[in-house]
Amino acid sequence: MFSVEERDRVRDRLLQLAADDPLVSGAALTGSLAGEDGKAGDRWSDIDLVLGIDTDDGDLGPALAAWTATLYAEFGALHHWDVTSGPTVYRVFLLPDLLEVDLSFSPAAEFGPRGPQWRTVFGTPAPRPPAPDGSADENEAGTADGATGPEADHLAGLAWHHLLHSRVCIERNRLWQAEHWISAVRGHLLALMELQAGHPTAYAKGAHLLPRARTAALEPTLVRTLTRPELARAHRAAANALHDELTRTDPDLAARLAPLFAELSTTAP
Repeated sequence: MFSVEERDRVRDRLLQLAADDPLVSGAALTGSLAGEDGKAGDRWSDIDLVLGIDTDDGDLGPALAAWTATLYAEFGALHHWDVTSGPTVYRVFLLPDLLEVDLSFSPAAEFGPRGPQWRTVFGTPAPRPPAPDGSADENEAGTADGATGPEADHLAGLAWHHLLHSRVCIERNRLWQAEHWISAVRGHLLALMELQAGHPTAYAKGAHLLPRARTAALEPTLVRTLTRPELARAHRAAANALHDELTRTDPDLAARLAPLFAELSTTAP
């Protein structure tokens, strides 16, 4: 698992890259590290960085491509997936030490706070209304389910994101929230199985059509009691189930996510 020092090094390097990028008109930290000097965060906080992009036609493609290449080449990113909200793209990256980096890309005119957890690093934010309930914002990019790109790849991204958050919630003793994330992982695993079998994926509508042997693998992910040991057990079961599913359907991604599975399936929070 990443250290606080490593997380801060990555954050500072990303801010340096943003300051040196002629396409970036502004940068801001959001989420729990948005406090002055990141003091509001804790050992488990990830990195949420908002970038305002200079673009005459609203095309974020060049910036997205350049930053994605950097996250893979310099930081060794293992996987990424996207959430969109209006003109903004939230690209969620997983780094080798299980550090999640959420990069938000907005046209310069849309660069501005959508919630209270915001700290401008440079640039001039435009005044913006709060995000409506249920939409993606800079602090919760990973909670929305809107998909861009291949559906299976997006579902896999949601699953590893939710595994990380269930682990952190157990560490923080947020037991109900941990149960929520574990259940969400199971839902996305069902959707992956349904998709692979050609069945409907929404609301587990195709689950009853799957072979019993396939769905039985998810039964250990059910949380029986709201205790830390039980949540940790179900969490490890979810990690193992995701590993097995990806090994069967996407071996390359499973191999790239090996550090995540090694950590989450063998370490009891």
